[in-house]
Amino acid sequence: MATFTHATPKRCAELGSALTAAGLTWSDNGRQDKPQYLTYTVTDAHGRTWAISPATNFQIPATSSARIWQASCAALATTTPVLSAAKVAEQIKATA
Repeated sequence: MATFTHATPKRCAELGSALTAAGLTWSDNGRQDKPQYLTYTVTDAHGRTWAISPATNFQIPATSSARIWQASCAALATTTPVLSAAKVAEQIKATA
């Protein structure tokens, strides 16, 4: 069974800080109590909407426990690999 215990309040705060530092507009749906339903909505510089959610425990590489976030953008039909908070923010900001 998939778990999401890695999406701790500290990790959520790190993601929020990384998105803010990248100059991205974002909000979350307030479901930190049930991380399997947690979604962050981010708007990039081109007005596209991205959804960021925690990956399942099966998706997280054993060699890098900081990589827990995955972002997708329907307008670009793309999904990022599982990344750290800083890398997912950087990926969204850098996508042209």
